[in-house]
Amino acid sequence: RLHATDVTSSSFRLLWPKLLSQETGYYTLEYAPTADPAGKRTQQVSGAHTSLVLSDLAPETTYEVALIPESNVHYFPPQTTRVMTLAEEISPVQVLISESGPRSFHVSWAPVPDSVVSYQVLYGPLPGNSAKVLEVDGRHNSTVVEHLAPNTTYLVTVTAVYRSGKEKSLSAKACTQEGERG
Repeated sequence: RLHATDVTSSSFRLLWPKLLSQETGYYTLEYAPTADPAGKRTQQVSGAHTSLVLSDLAPETTYEVALIPESNVHYFPPQTTRVMTLAEEISPVQVLISESGPRSFHVSWAPVPDSVVSYQVLYGPLPGNSAKVLEVDGRHNSTVVEHLAPNTTYLVTVTAVYRSGKEKSLSAKACTQEGERG
């Protein structure tokens, strides 16, 4: 049976039983998004193959796939399967630092995809390795970091944690303002 493995947001690998050989024919592979049959793509594959990676696909899309053995010896019925690509896991593309004071600043980020479970905001003074972590709900796109040292540069890393378990990060630098003298 035709089936898919290694599914990502933009590709998957098809595997099928060895029906043909190099000498006895080739396969025609047709695939299209279920919602857009007109977007069908066709590929020919040598009879020696039993797998193929389809790439350049749309994320979170169900594809109808048909493998048609074109044999000059036997008739084989087409094998079909449906494969759904994963949601695209994009890293935060911008991290903005605002409302910076001596002891706190505001961190916000974008975009906020539905497939994110939570964000981890890691921050610590530069140079140094004493970082702290704030956990933020996946529906939110900002947080306030407090209890900081004045006049200090911080490295802030926002990590998106996806339902799939994957993580993607982006960092920015933030400077706290000088505290009051006295």
